[in-house]
Amino acid sequence: MLFTGFASAQELAKFNVQIKEDRIDSPVSVSLDGINYNIDKGKIVLYEITPTGEKPISSQVETGHSARLWFLLEGLSKKDTKRQFVLKLEEKEGEGNSKVSLLKDRKDINLLVNDKPILSYRHAITPAPDEADPLYKRSGYIHPLTSPGGEVLTCIQPEDHYHHYGIWGPWTKTKIDDREVDFWNLVAGQGTVKFAGFLSEAEGAVYSGFKALQQHIDFGAKGEDQIAINEILDVRAWNVGEKVWVVDYTTSINSPLENGIMLNAYRYGGGIGFRATKKWEKDNCTVLTSDEKTRLDADGSFARWCIVEGESDTDEGRSGILFLSHPSNRMHPEPMRIWPENAHPLGYMYFEFVPIRHEDWKLEPKQDYTLKYRMVVFDGKIEPEEAEMYWNSFASNPVVVFE
Repeated sequence: MLFTGFASAQELAKFNVQIKEDRIDSPVSVSLDGINYNIDKGKIVLYEITPTGEKPISSQVETGHSARLWFLLEGLSKKDTKRQFVLKLEEKEGEGNSKVSLLKDRKDINLLVNDKPILSYRHAITPAPDEADPLYKRSGYIHPLTSPGGEVLTCIQPEDHYHHYGIWGPWTKTKIDDREVDFWNLVAGQGTVKFAGFLSEAEGAVYSGFKALQQHIDFGAKGEDQIAINEILDVRAWNVGEKVWVVDYTTSINSPLENGIMLNAYRYGGGIGFRATKKWEKDNCTVLTSDEKTRLDADGSFARWCIVEGESDTDEGRSGILFLSHPSNRMHPEPMRIWPENAHPLGYMYFEFVPIRHEDWKLEPKQDYTLKYRMVVFDGKIEPEEAEMYWNSFASNPVVVFE
């Protein structure tokens, strides 16, 4: 469709969103293939058709190989219901809610809602603590991750594990040809992970975020250090309001090495790792998985989702993160590393989805592999039934039928 000018709104398409399972704060996308969204005049505006008329809905176009329009089914969407929408081309962009702000400085890129911090991604190198080996320095991690009530949930460089960095995911036991390389235990001096540049930044009414290139660097190569894995980290925060944060953490990896790289089975490595605040100890922190396992028996088990929560200084007195693993991930339901209560003298908390926990994973050369995770950051409490709805919202796009 080509439009050279118009005096009023023009209808582009109508579609139904069919809800097959209970969902909550569900991001939804529809393909724009066949619709000329990339025009000089006018804006695509989305409306929901309701019994009382057409209601404007915030939407956002994501371009690329195939363009998609994103919007949110805010709040609870009940199973076996249907909602109808219409896309129009208008002279002015429709009114939208306040967006998630993206602010970048010389050290961090920050995501905020109405000046309330969600998270910071460190693109500058953080030096090792004065008392630690300089090899512990690194960049390319999330810290702090803050709850809606202002509780910082992550920590970095704790004295017991200087190589722990908030939310991050380096690979541990790997093999390049016949040589072992550890990108996790930095003090081994075999490798590291570093930020190599921002590929894109997005700020809009539905989501804001960034794509960063991170490189697994092999220190033991013949000659100069070599890149063993290129990683594109895609982080986006959805504009669902201020009661919870909904953050997607998508990592796409590709090895440029001639023979690829073997990721050996181990209890740590890759996926998404979380070193919790030192405030959380064995007596004030809990775990619950989708298979009803706790800190007593969750380590090494498999799950669709896992709630990690503990004491906080918020009005609710508790804060936490619901971690969601996508069905497309390797080994889903995904194995986990969860520190049991006796893993640390004080019972500190560490959580990770580990796709190589029980089986090796060979990355073939010049092939893309993707792992998708979502974090729902909350104060108070999330019940298992609510966790299931959040997982439904992440696990698949609802059925979209164009009329």
